[in-house]
Amino acid sequence: MNKAITFAVVGGDLRQAKMAEILSCDGHRVLTFALEKSEMPPYVRQVSDIRDAICPADCIILPLPVTGKAGFLNTPLSAEVCPLDEIFRLIRKEQTVCAGRVCDDTREVADKYGLEIIDYFAREELAILNAVCTAEGAIAIAMDNTAITLCNAKILVLGFGRIGKILAHRLRGLGADVHVSARSHADRAWIKAYGYKPMNTSDLGGKLKCFDVIINTIPAPVVDEDLLREVNKNCLLLDLASKPGGIDFSAAARLGLHAIWALSLPGEAAPFTSGEIIRETIYNILHEKEESSWIT
Repeated sequence: MNKAITFAVVGGDLRQAKMAEILSCDGHRVLTFALEKSEMPPYVRQVSDIRDAICPADCIILPLPVTGKAGFLNTPLSAEVCPLDEIFRLIRKEQTVCAGRVCDDTREVADKYGLEIIDYFAREELAILNAVCTAEGAIAIAMDNTAITLCNAKILVLGFGRIGKILAHRLRGLGADVHVSARSHADRAWIKAYGYKPMNTSDLGGKLKCFDVIINTIPAPVVDEDLLREVNKNCLLLDLASKPGGIDFSAAARLGLHAIWALSLPGEAAPFTSGEIIRETIYNILHEKEESSWIT
């Protein structure tokens, strides 16, 4: 951005904490609330009263996801318990409000005060770059939780969305024998064109016994108990999908299988990079708003 403005970074995890540092290094004034468990440089001002963050801000950045439990701000780095209603009633209509993974309940609270809330998690540029963090984090987990190298390992990636595409590419670069499942004929054609081995997600029965690692990226039930019975005992099952996930973890536990549900990997595996990605997305949003104001 060409001009310095005031940001309020309110709540969130290490991604938001790192983003606050980066914004400040870019020359902006940054106020944070409910991030006190993170170490901040002296040029980032941490405040204990939500009003001291919200009121002076040009842009308010809420966390990803915006809520921890229904109606309350997501604050894993703070002891603060902050209702969203308390935040939104302080915001003026001319302020820009950005948040991640905005649910219907959060939009209802914003609508109550006549506020527009922009979901930065819905932006394609963030989703693509976030998928890189997720894929690399998944590979690190696989390396830490298997007794083999990923080179020559037989790996199945379930799903060929953003994460599935990048994960298959990275695994192939490590020398893995990469199989990828998808439901659509077009996706399976692309999987084959890229040099991976295509499988049909709807027809996995009898085909899972030979895999060393199975990684799910589909946020819907895919690997049920019947399929899990086919998986060999040394196979690592890794689920990257958001709730409800794609693997039946209760059944996996009963069958003595090693299954890991790795949620919010970008924040865990690469908080600094994730903070940079959110920062860049916020800049894009503000630039587009500025361009729109010129047109109107």
